[in-house]
Amino acid sequence: MADDIDDLLDEVETKFLEKKEKSGGVAKKAKTPVSKTNPNVPSRKKSTGDADLDAMIDDICEAPEPLEPLVDKTPAQNSPRTPRGTEGKRRCAVLYLGGSKHAMGLGSSMNQRSCDQLRCTDCDFRVVFYDNYEWDASCEYLFFRNNVPDFGKLKAKLNKRKGGRAYACQCKWTSVQDLVDIQKKTDFKWVCGKHAS
Repeated sequence: MADDIDDLLDEVETKFLEKKEKSGGVAKKAKTPVSKTNPNVPSRKKSTGDADLDAMIDDICEAPEPLEPLVDKTPAQNSPRTPRGTEGKRRCAVLYLGGSKHAMGLGSSMNQRSCDQLRCTDCDFRVVFYDNYEWDASCEYLFFRNNVPDFGKLKAKLNKRKGGRAYACQCKWTSVQDLVDIQKKTDFKWVCGKHAS
């Protein structure tokens, strides 16, 4: 079979070079290729299928080259890809923290809600929050680092406070009564982790 392919390629090359010479090209006529066929295998005779193949090869060789490069213009190729499962999810336009009397959910300048999908970009943990509690003044970094998100361990440093909400990740913590824009707390690197819409 490999010999048949070699013969076919040699035949295409010969025909292509002959056509180029006829059309004024600089290529010289190729020498007749030396057959690489095995002498023990009988050679095939040219059939009508070979004539059809020759006609197709001629059509390919005569086809004009496109003026512009071919580019796939399907929208999927040119549009940015969204990770799986993020379709229909939105981030808060304005990030608010608020006490237990404030509604939670997707926040915007018109819909002032406390975000309930907060995530810390420093420690890469989800922010936990507890309604009607505030953090004790004796809280320190290692306490949160070792205990977040386990409420059973965190409640040792939580004090009851009606209307308050205690927030914490593994590196930052705060207690809030009123609605606060998180950008005003400059040392916090909390972002919205997206809400299902």
